[in-house]
Amino acid sequence: MDWLEYENKNNARGFLNVCGVDEAGRGPLAGPVCAAAVILPENTVIEGVNDSKKLSEKKREALFDVIKEQALAYSIAFASVEEIEELNILNATMLAMKRAVEGLEPKADYAMIDGNRMPPLSIEGECIVKGDAKSMSIACASILAKVSRDRLLYEYDKEFPQYLFAKHKGYGTKAHIEALLKYGPCKYHRPSFLKKIYNKK
Repeated sequence: MDWLEYENKNNARGFLNVCGVDEAGRGPLAGPVCAAAVILPENTVIEGVNDSKKLSEKKREALFDVIKEQALAYSIAFASVEEIEELNILNATMLAMKRAVEGLEPKADYAMIDGNRMPPLSIEGECIVKGDAKSMSIACASILAKVSRDRLLYEYDKEFPQYLFAKHKGYGTKAHIEALLKYGPCKYHRPSFLKKIYNKK
């Protein structure tokens, strides 16, 4: 497959700084949602990069620094638990993506967004469903977002070891739900995501 199909297409249309954008953490019961934006130098393919969900944690960690070194620009941004609660998870995700794109230096002039929803950007762009398996820039962004969020959950684990955040990264695993029912939520949990769990009790 051609990992640079979308990058090359948009370069050919006259866009110089095409960024790929992806998020991590829409589904978990705890923690913020994270987004990353990456601009790669023209014709750059980073060996080993793939959709972050298809890579081991060790491989993602190794690629994290390689991507940062090789990128023309990268930016990582979050939307907090409070923002998720206030805006809902979809709008909070859009906010994190917007922040990531706006944080790029040099600035992007075109954005390729993983998924089917466009954040409110001041530049042109397109949505690419399953973009993290089709575009090198988006795949790189998916790795930066996933690793950045995972690292944050390791910090949460030190503060609240009873929830096993390091193990499940905030997702609703059996062990996580059991811990929630035993200890109740902490400040990093998303209240709106917990209603179903407590209603079942």
